[in-house]
Amino acid sequence: MIDMIRKNRPRLKLAGEDGNAFAILGRAHRAARRAGMPDDQWKAIMKEATASDYDHLLQTMLKNFDCDPPDGEEDDGQE
Repeated sequence: MIDMIRKNRPRLKLAGEDGNAFAILGRAHRAARRAGMPDDQWKAIMKEATASDYDHLLQTMLKNFDCDPPDGEEDDGQE
């Protein structure tokens, strides 16, 4: 079930990219548009991501996008 959910989320590369919050939001927005995400869904994600600190932004991205596993960690498909 989790694999099906992951496959339907837009792909967002975080590892090895600029970690600035605005850069992450820009890449996420481009990924959402490429995946055909409705604008209102993106706006809700953006609102949630910017409602708190940097860690909250990252957690929001991980929840809504199919992101790379952190460096040094393998994605074993279990959650």
